[in-house]
Amino acid sequence: MAKKNISYDEAINELDQIVAEMEDENIGIDDLSARVKRATELIGICRQKLSSTEEEVNKILNTATEDSKE
Repeated sequence: MAKKNISYDEAINELDQIVAEMEDENIGIDDLSARVKRATELIGICRQKLSSTEEEVNKILNTATEDSKE
């Protein structure tokens, strides 16, 4: 089950751990399937956080630009 309030850094660290486990090559097929599913969830979380951060930064920059024109 995915954590609802996982930070970007926590997601990246967990992805690194999953990659290391997969590179170990001793992972069972059932575990592999679960790890790939979790990695997909984590990638989605990271993409969402990056997108929302980009929107927030753009709003701040637009506001700063508009304020400097006044």
